[in-house]
Amino acid sequence: MKNNNKKILLVEDDINFGSILKEYLGLNDYEVTLAKNGIEGFEKFKKGNFDLCILDVMMPYKDGFTLAKEIREENDTIPIFFLTAKHLKEDVLKGFKLGADDYMSKPFDSDVLLAKIKAILKRKKPVKELHDDAFEFNFSDFNFNSKLRLLKLKDGVPIKLSPKENQLLRLLVLHLNDLLPREVALNKIWRDDNYFTSRSMDVYIAKLRKYLGKDKKVHILNIHGEGFRLVTSD
Repeated sequence: MKNNNKKILLVEDDINFGSILKEYLGLNDYEVTLAKNGIEGFEKFKKGNFDLCILDVMMPYKDGFTLAKEIREENDTIPIFFLTAKHLKEDVLKGFKLGADDYMSKPFDSDVLLAKIKAILKRKKPVKELHDDAFEFNFSDFNFNSKLRLLKLKDGVPIKLSPKENQLLRLLVLHLNDLLPREVALNKIWRDDNYFTSRSMDVYIAKLRKYLGKDKKVHILNIHGEGFRLVTSD
């Protein structure tokens, strides 16, 4: 198939609309799993291996925003699209703050949705991480468990990292004393390399510098125009 069996989770409480959209995406070579509410959607998400989620906002039992938050706690990189009959600016902003990749108001042009799906799934694939299965690291006096998102200085209180802090630190540690190219981190974590995502990454670098600053032997160096280096002076 043209889309290599890309799997989409569609969560929509309007069964007629959901069935039509599922059929349309299926005709365009996507494998679509349809759930009729947020509770069912999250259960199917945990059991499946999806490439993208399309979530209706207004649903019984659990709305799309709550579902997106739960999905982000499980997987903070999967693309999420919101569908809504509401046109309120506050809802749009809330969706993007939860990490939405796009937001479409009903009624919408299904061809436009298809184009957006194709675009986000075709975005540049990030460079494969070194040691993809590694999750626990020791550097200088720090212990870092990326599975639990915990950073602990020897004899100190563990710091619970946010998902993006966790991903960024893991990439830096995997490239310890070597260059982590800016575009690699942006494409891996933010799935895009533009001015806004770049500025966002700088904010997270500043947060990590604050955490790591408790050990004077650890530094994150900014290599101008290239990226960052996590270095230790052990």
